Amino acid sequence: MDIFAVIGTFLGIGFILTGQAMEGGNIGQLLQITAAFIVLGGTTGAIILSFPSKTLASALKYLKDVYMPPKADFQALITEIGGFATKARKEGIIALEKEANNASDPLLTLGLGAVADGTDPTLVREMMENQLNQEEQAVHNAAKVYESFGGYSPTLGIIGAVMGLIQVMQNLSDPSKLGAGIAVAFVATIYGLFAANLVMIPLGTRIKFIYQDIFLYKNMIIEGVLSIQAGESPVLIERKLQSFILEEKKEAANG
Repeated sequence: MDIFAVIGTFLGIGFILTGQAMEGGNIGQLLQITAAFIVLGGTTGAIILSFPSKTLASALKYLKDVYMPPKADFQALITEIGGFATKARKEGIIALEKEANNASDPLLTLGLGAVADGTDPTLVREMMENQLNQEEQAVHNAAKVYESFGGYSPTLGIIGAVMGLIQVMQNLSDPSKLGAGIAVAFVATIYGLFAANLVMIPLGTRIKFIYQDIFLYKNMIIEGVLSIQAGESPVLIERKLQSFILEEKKEAANG
């Protein structure tokens, strides 16, 4: 489990509630069922209308990765591809046909199988990049669901606020009903901003960052498979794949 994701989830909420308490307020003042129905329910309806069911289901699947992110073991991958390269050099490319099914990643299985079948290198690259592009699009779409929720919810918060103020205006002659209307108005705005800036937009951002390493891992697979097909030495292939990691570390240090 990613402890920083857990901390981040509760840190902002905790500070807001602490600030509320320091000002003499309490949690109960922020609990307005009517406001929640308007903002969260309305935003959920907008999201369901915006995206197909397949994308929505995918977004829920990627939510798990925020807290239990997939691991990309680069060194293990380099060692594995180096082993495939050694076998191909000793026994020929055709020997990879049996090995392909034991590969650690479906993209690696696809590439090695295509190479063993004698597929043209251009087509091998195209096949592997098509599969990678589909995975990248799925991640982009999942992140877009959460970002869109964050985009809609403040607007729904404003709608909730306006509806609350309408109730206030209609009950000016009855002071006992003014408090509830004003509470809905302000709390609805808080719910919309809270959902957007403390939950949904950060979730979308984190999903994209988590998969940066995964896509680097996949690109290393593509480069490794094509290098094996080109007949490059195992040592050269491993050095080439190591350069991917070194470049990533350099970019992280600079930015």
